[in-house]
Amino acid sequence: MFKKGRIVALGLQHVLAMYAGAVIVPLLIANQLGFTVQQTTYLVSIDIFMCGIATFLQLRVGKFIGIGLPVVLGCAVQAIAPIVLIGQDISIGAIYGAIIASGLFVFLIAPFFSKVVRFFPPVVTGSVVTVIGLTLIPVAINNLAGGQGSADFGSGYNLALGFGTLLVIILTYRFGSGFMRAIAVLIGILAGTLFTLIGKGISFQSVAEASWVHVPTPFYFGVPTFNFSAILTMIIISLVSMVESTGVYFALSDITKKKLTPNDLARGYRSEGLAIILGGVFNTFPYTAYSQNVGLVQLSGIKTRKVIYVAAAFLVILGLIPKMGAITTTIPTPVLGGAMIAMFGMVVAQGIKMLGTVNFASQENLLIIACSVGLGLGVTTVPELFATLPKFVQLFTSNGIVAGSVCAIVLNIVFNMGRKQVAESTSVTVHK
Repeated sequence: MFKKGRIVALGLQHVLAMYAGAVIVPLLIANQLGFTVQQTTYLVSIDIFMCGIATFLQLRVGKFIGIGLPVVLGCAVQAIAPIVLIGQDISIGAIYGAIIASGLFVFLIAPFFSKVVRFFPPVVTGSVVTVIGLTLIPVAINNLAGGQGSADFGSGYNLALGFGTLLVIILTYRFGSGFMRAIAVLIGILAGTLFTLIGKGISFQSVAEASWVHVPTPFYFGVPTFNFSAILTMIIISLVSMVESTGVYFALSDITKKKLTPNDLARGYRSEGLAIILGGVFNTFPYTAYSQNVGLVQLSGIKTRKVIYVAAAFLVILGLIPKMGAITTTIPTPVLGGAMIAMFGMVVAQGIKMLGTVNFASQENLLIIACSVGLGLGVTTVPELFATLPKFVQLFTSNGIVAGSVCAIVLNIVFNMGRKQVAESTSVTVHK
């Protein structure tokens, strides 16, 4: 049995490990969509609150939901670009209508997906994750320079602040260990913000104006609307998230020595689907299993769900205190950019790691990787390539993540579907 104090400390560690990643998603989306400080504060607070609720849904094993592993859920990073695109080209309401619909889709296909997931080999998942990271890097660079369109874009101060934040993260990871490594991104963000506070000063007016407690409000940004192309885009992103979550589930099953059955996976997917639906209702984002917390379970050797229950409780409490959300809105944009380079770069690294298990002697696999990564990165750097196509078509073609993902899935079906080695390769990888 663990002492209560130790369980609380371990739970807080899980929160700190995922907090920076969870907060960056609403901050980035709010910035890209031009939200006010008040709207951004709500978005951050409700997102943290829903991270806790989503995690609770996975911890308890029920008849239909809950995988029962020490898993932490947070915002799906791969949803950033599609959400921003939908918000800019259609409406805010269309974002949340698409999220609700995609959550319902995930909930309904959970039993089926738990049986066909073996047909998503490393060549597909690795390519998709690599594309996700590569398409997000330009966003990080823009923020490091001060934010696209800012008056001081690319100034020496912004570059020093952004790269300085990145340097702190690197040094913390190099010379730190255990817990310090786990919160390297958070330390970098705190260091960059403190430097700005001392050097230029930071306005805390938004913190002063924010209330101490708030009640989550359904449809805070208005009634959701249901646009077919937006819904289809979010469904594709949800499928990608399900594939990524599967890897997290199997990694935790190995650590905890719990063998997963298709029924276990189905309950896990249903929990994610329900979390996504609730995210749409309360105007947050899709949720997925966070891989960074798997490392903490492995590192600490503490495999009990009690620790994750404590982490989920922390998230819910923090999400009910708007002043905490308001504090995150004061983080300078270059600081966020420096942190994003490390985070999004790690997404690329994870994708490359997944591709490391692929049979590169197969020319078909090389072509799948080449076309999906090339198309995803190409569309991201030259989005006007399809500018003459109808708007609803551009929603798919001008999004590098979606274009690269669809390309990888389709080419894998064309070249590999039905081959015995595909299933075998996947089985080995997800259990690794």
